[in-house]
Amino acid sequence: MKNDLTKRLTRTAIIAAIYAVITVAIAPLSYMGVQFRISEILVLLAVFDPLYIGGLTLGCLIANLLGPNGPMDVLFGTLATFISVYAIYLTGKIINNYKAKLFIASIWPTIINGLIVGWMLNKLYGLPLILSMGQVALGELVVITCIGVPLFLLAGSRFKNAMTFK
Repeated sequence: MKNDLTKRLTRTAIIAAIYAVITVAIAPLSYMGVQFRISEILVLLAVFDPLYIGGLTLGCLIANLLGPNGPMDVLFGTLATFISVYAIYLTGKIINNYKAKLFIASIWPTIINGLIVGWMLNKLYGLPLILSMGQVALGELVVITCIGVPLFLLAGSRFKNAMTFK
């Protein structure tokens, strides 16, 4: 039992670190209008196991603490990620077809982050609300749906089995 807990905590910490490092490493693309957070591809991991929710949320929190958007991003950006990955997890439980599951799950961050982070950027920088929401949603769609889903499909069932905690 202790060994299992250690594995889970380690994997959670690794996911959080990978998310935060990738986000900060490409910082100009990660934080403003059209956000191309390549690290957001990792949110699809929540399809496999609810334990990823914590690691992804923590990684986002760390990245937002280190980013330029201050406390609003720490609160609202992290909240958006938490809601997105939880919705992704629920989608993974409900839908059995792997391809459909990934595609539908990939849409949640587009909607949720588009609304919440787009609103936040509107409040922080006075950007037009609809434009701000649309830009964030576009970035999420491109990164997660157009890049992430095909990568997960290419990785196949071995990857899927390796990503599930046992």
